[in-house]
Amino acid sequence: MKKKLIPLLVAGTALLGGCEQTATTGTSATPAAAAPTIAKEDAIAVVNGQYIAKSTLEQLEKEIAERGHGQTFPKEKLIEELVQRQLLVQDAIQKQLDKSPEITAQLDSAKNTLLTQADVQNFIKSNPVTDAEIKAEYDSKVAGDNGIEYKARHILVKTEAEAKKLIAELDKGGDFAKLANKNSLDAKESQNGGDLGWFAAGQMVAPFSEAVTKLEKGKYTKTPVQTQFGYHVILREDSRAQTPPPIEAVKEQLVPYLQRKKVQTMVETLRKQAKVEILVPLTEEPTKAPAPEAAVAEEAAKAVEKSVEKAADKVEETAKAAEKTVEKAADKAAEKVEDAAKATKDAAKAAVK
Repeated sequence: MKKKLIPLLVAGTALLGGCEQTATTGTSATPAAAAPTIAKEDAIAVVNGQYIAKSTLEQLEKEIAERGHGQTFPKEKLIEELVQRQLLVQDAIQKQLDKSPEITAQLDSAKNTLLTQADVQNFIKSNPVTDAEIKAEYDSKVAGDNGIEYKARHILVKTEAEAKKLIAELDKGGDFAKLANKNSLDAKESQNGGDLGWFAAGQMVAPFSEAVTKLEKGKYTKTPVQTQFGYHVILREDSRAQTPPPIEAVKEQLVPYLQRKKVQTMVETLRKQAKVEILVPLTEEPTKAPAPEAAVAEEAAKAVEKSVEKAADKVEETAKAAEKTVEKAADKAAEKVEDAAKATKDAAKAAVK
């Protein structure tokens, strides 16, 4: 199978930041005022007087490796890809497409997104998570737990009446696992008898964990336990001392969590210090029922909209089919050219011999 260059132009990858430095004056494209200066020795190509930076090629190689799971392409193909991009950028600028309201709005949106990400990254870099913060979080959320984990089963039903009926059957000596397999919304398909395995109290929703911790070993709840999932009948089978994992084992999970907390605090501080005025209503006003004539017109408009959508779908399907046909034809043509080149090369070798 022949390697194909990922169509990054279509995907809209923004890797042209290092491609806008003019090497000579008088070119058709105007470089951005804030574009970094690129020396000739730091460039891979010059297109109509504009350098393409080596860093741009490196970024393209990195992105292709990530998207293609380590797949690589010949450097000449990647450079040609960047040259073609630069040509399209220059052509767009020459046609003043960069000044159109639509493109300007999209550029502003992309700029705001990049600035948001840059501000967060700068804050994280300037306010790194310390070992002391990691230790405090570990002691509080991991090692500071009650040190007990539980083994339990449960039967989950929709109504309190169903749960009370099951408790009455258990009081008569009913088998918990069999009742779970027959009635529980959580065990009908799995047929695991409602087994939840071992868990810490904090892993369950509050009403459930509170009920488990209050139960004695081998006892079940005498009243239904209500959560957002329904009504539970819970059997506590066992408990044991919990050994927390070492801090090094959870450090990689704690650091991003602490970073998010720091960023959230920073954003909340900015929000409190800012003067913000909301200019649109935050609640939807109830809409009045349209008059009969308006309702008919609305239905007609919906019908027209559906027809337009169907037509657009057909056009899109046709375009996709055409694109696939062109791609297949291009692949076949490329293969024929490669075969011809190979045959010519082989013939040349034979002639030399």
